[in-house]
Amino acid sequence: VAGAAVFLASAAASYVTGHMLAVDGGYLAHF
Repeated sequence: VAGAAVFLASAAASYVTGHMLAVDGGYLAHF
């Protein structure tokens, strides 16, 4: 979760608009 918070607070997050960022520790990658 901390990694996502740092990313969203950074300048690189300005390129992400209208996207659902899954912060689940890789749980969705197993499906």
